[in-house]
Amino acid sequence: MLALLSLLQTQRDWPGRVLADRLEVSPRTVRRDVDRLRELGYRIGAIKGPDGGYRLAAGSELPPLLFDDDQAVAIAVALQSVPSSGVDLDEAAARALATVRQVMPSRLRHRVDGIRFSGTTNTTRVDPAVLEAVSGAVRERRMLRFDYGSSSERPARRTEPHAIVAREGRWYLIAWDLEADDWRTFRLDRLRPRIPTGPSFTPRELPAADAVTYLAARSKGSVGEDRWPCIGEVVIELPAQEVAPWIGDGTLEPLDEGSCRITVGSWSWTGVLASVARFDASFTVVGPEALREAASALAARFAASSGRSASS
Repeated sequence: MLALLSLLQTQRDWPGRVLADRLEVSPRTVRRDVDRLRELGYRIGAIKGPDGGYRLAAGSELPPLLFDDDQAVAIAVALQSVPSSGVDLDEAAARALATVRQVMPSRLRHRVDGIRFSGTTNTTRVDPAVLEAVSGAVRERRMLRFDYGSSSERPARRTEPHAIVAREGRWYLIAWDLEADDWRTFRLDRLRPRIPTGPSFTPRELPAADAVTYLAARSKGSVGEDRWPCIGEVVIELPAQEVAPWIGDGTLEPLDEGSCRITVGSWSWTGVLASVARFDASFTVVGPEALREAASALAARFAASSGRSASS
């Protein structure tokens, strides 16, 4: 019955025969379990047709929540992870976990109790009311006005909200700024919405494949692609296994037991060199030419800072 409910919750129409095949039961068993779910308060409509079928509709009241074992464990893990999410719901999550645990059968309670982990509490906190208000404006495509930052004396920002993205413990709104006439990103923990929202708008096309790609691109100083503006290639005199844990989003190619070729990116060519120099090992610049020029310029600066000439 729980497996049946999980399928019905995918928000699609299910022919009775297809449900029976997926659950490896008879159509009669499907009909019986549908009747039992209806008795519990789930509004399951019948679909007319040659094969007949079922559709789960939204109810006017909340029926008992039924989860299979994996779903219950997933909920427990998610609730324990709330402190690191950045949304200020720690107390509510703890209460929810206690409530869910209390109604679990003993065998499942033991599984959940065995899942314990430590995480860093996120010091950047987003008010759930802010998250809800901004999400509503994104969903309804309505202009959003808000105060931003510590000063409330500045005029409210006027934006067309496009999407909310969670990245590395922080929550961002990606929106078209009507005053700047350009795309901007705003941190939700610094944002205070003004109510009511404004008129509806027609969404603009992001200069990237999607909101996640756009935010990743902006964090790297790019616009539409999730890539660094400066990408260089070097051969470093270290075994690949010593470099691999610290390469980040770069790529690595082992050459022999004591050297490897790495490709890394940064906001600048000097940044690329800094990423390589932190390994504290000899390296040879492969390219491009801009990276070689930056290496020569950086060598001269280091030599000057030590009071020596670059030739010495």
